[in-house]
Amino acid sequence: MSLTKKPLKTRPVCKVTFTLPAHATQGAKQVMLVGDFNEWSEDSHPLKQAKTDGSFSITVDLPVEQAFQFRYLVDGTRWQNDEAADAYTPTPFGNEQNSVVHT
Repeated sequence: MSLTKKPLKTRPVCKVTFTLPAHATQGAKQVMLVGDFNEWSEDSHPLKQAKTDGSFSITVDLPVEQAFQFRYLVDGTRWQNDEAADAYTPTPFGNEQNSVVHT
């Protein structure tokens, strides 16, 4: 898992690439990026699967100097955190945690 960040010099935006490697998806057909930046929508940010290595990724423009909670939703049933997240924070749902990215 990885997060790649590229702050833009021309706008107050950071391009963040979220990547989930093939081994972490366990043969998944679909992976969605879900977080507070998209109001926890389970269908607005689908990751694309790479033909070369089977990983899933998406690049999202996020405002700079902020923190965003997120998780991956794999095949609509399994929630997964990012091992490369900047931090983790408890969720209001049981004993789960969300990944956090700082832009």
